[in-house]
Order: sequence, then C-alpha cells, then structure tokens
Amino acid sequence: MTDDRTPVLVGCGQTTQREPDPHAALAPLDLMARAARLAAADSGAGAALLAALDTVAVIRLFADTSPRFASPFGRHANPPATLARRIGANQVRRRIYTHPGGNMPQYCINRLFEAVARGDVGAALVVGAEALATQKAAQRAGITLAWGDGPAADGAHPATRPADDDFEPWGVATRGWSDVEERHGARAAITAYPLFENAIRGALGRSIGQHQAEMGRLLARFAAVAAANPLADRRAGYSAAQIAQVAPGNPTIAWPYTRLMCANAFIDQGAAVILTSVGLARRLGVPRRKWVFLHGCADAHDHWFISDRRDYHSSPAMHRVFDEALRMAGATLADIAAFDIYSCFASAIQIACDELGLPPDDARGLTVTGGLPYFGGPGNNYVSHAIATMMDRVRAQPGQRGLVTANGNYVTKHSAGIYCTEPPDRPFAPVDPAVYQAALDQVPHPPFTALASGAAQIETYTVTHDKTGPSGAIVIGRLGGGMQQCEQGGERGGVRFIANTPLDAALLAEMQAVDCLGRSGRVSHDGRVNTFVPG
Repeated sequence: MTDDRTPVLVGCGQTTQREPDPHAALAPLDLMARAARLAAADSGAGAALLAALDTVAVIRLFADTSPRFASPFGRHANPPATLARRIGANQVRRRIYTHPGGNMPQYCINRLFEAVARGDVGAALVVGAEALATQKAAQRAGITLAWGDGPAADGAHPATRPADDDFEPWGVATRGWSDVEERHGARAAITAYPLFENAIRGALGRSIGQHQAEMGRLLARFAAVAAANPLADRRAGYSAAQIAQVAPGNPTIAWPYTRLMCANAFIDQGAAVILTSVGLARRLGVPRRKWVFLHGCADAHDHWFISDRRDYHSSPAMHRVFDEALRMAGATLADIAAFDIYSCFASAIQIACDELGLPPDDARGLTVTGGLPYFGGPGNNYVSHAIATMMDRVRAQPGQRGLVTANGNYVTKHSAGIYCTEPPDRPFAPVDPAVYQAALDQVPHPPFTALASGAAQIETYTVTHDKTGPSGAIVIGRLGGGMQQCEQGGERGGVRFIANTPLDAALLAEMQAVDCLGRSGRVSHDGRVNTFVPG
C-alpha cells in the first residue's frame, strides 16, 4: 500500500478561450481561476480540494516578464493571493510567484513534490494563464479593460490586499541576455533561437534548402497533433511545405524561421494541476484512477548567456537533466510511451532529441498537445498544459510512462518530469540539482571578448526581419584563422565575439541565400558595437 506521505498529482484542468469580444473575455486571473476549478473538479473532490490548498504557485505572467507584452489594463500586486481568494482557497499560507522561464511549471512540480514528501506542504496548486489575444484585440480596438487590482476585480479592499512582496519568488531572477548581447540586438527568443538553428544545420551538414524542408517536416508532425486537439489554437494541420515556405500570412520572422515555425504567444489559455500527499488524497476521496505519480525529475542550466555556450548545436545541461530523470525513474528511453518535447522553436526540439537519443520521427511522437507553435505558447505556462495533457494520457494508459521536458530562456534552463499512474518503488528523493550543476558550470567554452577587431569567421548567424523585410543581421564569430583552429581554442584563434553586419540589403539577401557558416571576413568596433564585414 502506497505510503501516505507519497506526493501525487490528483487533478488537472485546461481552458482555451476564443471569445471575440474583449469586454466578454476572461482576464488572465479569471482564466487561472477557471483552470483551477476544472482541476479540482477533475480530481472528484471539487471545492473540498480547493479549500484544502495550503500553497498556490502562479507561473509568471508575460505582462510581468517583458515590456513587449506589458498590459495597459492594470496588474496584480500579488497574483497568488488574489487567485486564492477567487477560488475559495482560504487556508493558503504559502504564495509563490515565479520568475520567468518555460521551465518553471515543471520546476515547481519538482520542488513541491519534495515539499510534500517532507511534510512541509499538504496540497498545492500550480497554475498559469495568458490572455494576450484578448489584450491585443482590445488595444487594436481602443478598448479599455479592468484587469488589475481593485475592489471590483478581486473582492478585497485595497487596504487588506497583500503587499507586493508577500509571496515567494521562485526561480532565477537573472535576465537571459548579457549587456553585450543586448547591444547587438540578441536579447529576444526570436533572435537567439535562429542562431542555434543555423548551427544545427551546419553540424548536420545540410544545405539551406534541405534544412528548411526538414524543419517543415519536423513541425508538421506537431501541427497534426494540434489538429486533433480541441484545446489547440491553430488546428489547420499545416503541411511541411506550408510551414517551411515563405508566403502571404507566413513571412520570415527571423531567418530561417517563418511565422508558422514560431511559438504562438497571442492566445488565451490557462492550465492548472493540483498535487497532494496520498494520505490527503484518500481523506478527500480522490479516486485511485485519478492519481498520477512523478517517477523521475531533474533541473539544471547551461552557461547562462548564449555568448558563453560550448557550441550552438548541443546542450550539456539538457543531457544531464534527461539522464538524471531517467535514472531516478529506473527507466530507459525505451520505457517511455509518450513525450512532450518543449517546442518553442525547431532548434529546441532538435537539441532535445539529440540529447535524449530520440529520433525526431520516432513513432511514439514528440508531443501530446501539438506544441507551442500550434497548440499555443501561453507565455511561461505552456508546460502546465503539457503536464495536464500528459496526466490525461497516462491515466488512459495505466502503467505507461510519459516524459515532459521544459526549457527556459534560450536553451538555458532545463527541467524534466516522468509521469505514471503506478506508484514509484522508492520514496520521492531526487538528487539535489546543485550536485550536478557544479559539474555543468565547469563545461569548457570558448573565451569571449566584448570588443573584437581583426580577421574572423562566422560561427553562426541570423538575419532579422521586420514588416518590410530584412532589417539586420547578428553574427557570432571567432577571431583568427580557420574554424578548425577556432574549435581548438587559443589566445586569438578561439576567441568568440558577437557582432552585427552593415545594413546592406544585398548582403542581407545573400546571407539568407548562400551558406555563410564559416565565412571569413573582418570585425571591427566603435567602442561599443562590433561590426563584421564578410570578405
């Protein structure tokens, strides 16, 4: 009989909103409340489970993450406290509001399972939501919405509302880009991931055309899953050619990515999962068929800034996280029946597959939701949807295991969880991530210089676009001689830099049509920004 202290997931809920009227649409906190109530209902315990919650963890809103997504309609000083009041969770004593990162839902599950096993937490809710589609529609229509704190919004007088700092800020506050990267325009996901993509193409030895077609084929398999998922936002079931080829409605966003290759942030979606101890689940009457256990998990990160990575086609931290999660579960890759591989961009999928040893066309499939470009990419909260969907999948296939992977920043922060309806054969006790993070921090990488001058070669690159077409280029390069010499390191030959190219239309067009990986040239600087000119 499973020990009463064993942590277990007992409920999951998801919602996708397609309300065209911004006045009628639910705000993000309302979507969270709906998802939480759905999760409680899913458990069979309903309001009793919400009343038993002592911990609420809210995944950080994109409005509080990036100025690009800032809401003009107000904000909540303490989202977990506001949400707890809305759902009748009046016994909550721990309020968590995470730092940014697509890894954070799985990270929270991992940490909260540990807390339940220690007896520090009895029942916890992990929840998040975005309503960026409604926000965008309202802004375009000149409509004002009341989404932030206020008596009408949450039923509490401002004088009794918890202060801004009355929550635990889980995760890492450090931003994902360096000052040097920001000066060269490499601070956003859409400029960082194409750098990885082109490096992957080079490592695989593909031509530009071959790789574009392969990206289309990879992502078409995700689109097909989304087409069959009623909660998915894009359900057209796009073909490989529709995804890969530039066309009206599918422009290049940052080369080589088209619009249909990118995570779709402008959606309204919410998801929640609830976990308890087995003992509390029994006392609340949660049916055994609803229980889902976490058999293995791990968390780690690569060198924080992309300028410091070992290379741009692999991830030592991903590899270690996957190995640790499988080891803890006592499983091999062959024992996994279903996967949800984090899919913000094709490069994240390919690197994860490589580090897992999983063929991209594996018959088991790479997603249970349809992935971030087609199911939807609700800010930092996508993985809550992946976990909820995986719970439903393994419940329908008792005894089978499902692996969810998560990725934050720019192939930076990694998390994984292995789920199953059968209880694990050992107490929940993952290795402290600090143990293996220490080794990952020592992974060798090329030296980096903020200001570069001299002969150089391109290590990887991308061409950025705006609504009018190519708008610039970002180059990561190496000083000195040939790339072989660069790979061997050295005082000059291996020094890495980041640069822009001149804003020359012919050059930007050429860099997209002709493979420039390894191309020689010269780099110079003005004391602040590096400029690379191909030879």
